[in-house]
Amino acid sequence: MIRIDGVDYDIPVVEVDMKAEYLYKYAERTADGKLHSELIGVYFNYAIQFGNTADTAEYAALWQKITEPTEFHTVRVWDESGTYSFSGYFSGVGHKLRKVVDSTVFWKELTINFIARNPARS
Repeated sequence: MIRIDGVDYDIPVVEVDMKAEYLYKYAERTADGKLHSELIGVYFNYAIQFGNTADTAEYAALWQKITEPTEFHTVRVWDESGTYSFSGYFSGVGHKLRKVVDSTVFWKELTINFIARNPARS
C-alpha cells in the first residue's frame, strides 16, 4: 500500500527501485586532475511499478492523484528501516491497457517515478 498526500491506495506493488542521487552545486577538475566540488545533498528517489487489480475504482483514484496538476506531493514509501515520507514530484507516469470487459477498462504495468524535493541527507 502506498500513501500519497495522506491517502492510502491499496494497489499491489510489483517492484520498488530506490536510488540515492548525489546533487552537487558544482563539480569540476583542475588541470592537476583534482576534483573540487560542493555537495548539496543526497536525494532518495523512487521508481515504483504497480501490479494488476480488479478494483477499477481504487486504480482510477490513484491515477487521478498521480496525474493531478499539483507541483509537489507528500509520499510515504518503503526504505531499509520500514517507511519513509518525503515531499516530491511525479515523473514518468504511464500504464498499458490490459483488457476491456463489457465497458470496464483494466490497466497494467502502472509505473511512476517519485523525485525528492529536498535532500534526505545533507
